[in-house]
Amino acid sequence: MSIGQSLAEARVRSGLTVERLSEVTRIRQVIIEGVEHDDFEPCGGDFYARGHIRTLARATGLDPEPLVAEYDHTVGGTSTPRPTEIFDSPRKSIEYRRPNWTLAMGIAVVIVLIFAFIQLAGGRAEDDQKETASRVTPTSAAPAAPAPPPPPPPTVAPVAKPPEFPAEVVVTITAVDGRSWVRAFDAKNKQIFETILDKGEAKTLTDPEQLMIQVGNSGATRMTVNGKDMGPAGEEGAVVKHTFVPGDPVPQMRATASATPSTR
Repeated sequence: MSIGQSLAEARVRSGLTVERLSEVTRIRQVIIEGVEHDDFEPCGGDFYARGHIRTLARATGLDPEPLVAEYDHTVGGTSTPRPTEIFDSPRKSIEYRRPNWTLAMGIAVVIVLIFAFIQLAGGRAEDDQKETASRVTPTSAAPAAPAPPPPPPPTVAPVAKPPEFPAEVVVTITAVDGRSWVRAFDAKNKQIFETILDKGEAKTLTDPEQLMIQVGNSGATRMTVNGKDMGPAGEEGAVVKHTFVPGDPVPQMRATASATPSTR
């Protein structure tokens, strides 16, 4: 299948309309429709086309790299400069001039005069210092106190860099040990997805504000939220409900971990 057919079928399997996919990915509907028909002209160039392909693939549960590689092979490409453009450079003409001996002699005379003036001024200053020293009665000077050692530089504690999380909510559910059903709601409590995952199957959901995820047979699944592996979604045979927003998912998971599991 072509790139557009693969993305279109993945969107349909995910239960998303073009309008809903546009809301989730923040990509305009006309661009999504063009990509699904292998028309990448509305993307505005190869760079943006690759970015749209990656975003749409992740939002519909596909691996984006094979699709980007297919795009580079069939549509996109990078231009490289010719060897002559890299190594050729304009030749600079070298102009040879005859030495100006008059200017050189003038500079030499000025240097000699400056040196003689410095020697004369230095000799007069030394004579004045000797005469002044002979008129002053020598006195014993008190020994100077040793200077205190400089204080040690202040110790600056290293600042821990906070972890980086995506700007939106990204939740991936993977059925590891068995089948599981998954249902998702957005920030307006509107159901946006529902399916049954077979063993080994995974699904990625995104929303700019909030995702509420319900998972059946939660002990057989693992959840990755905002790029962090949260482990099993719940206990074996239990139905759990978790609500996530952008940021660190650990305190969010703890907030809902005390919910009593129920069976379906």
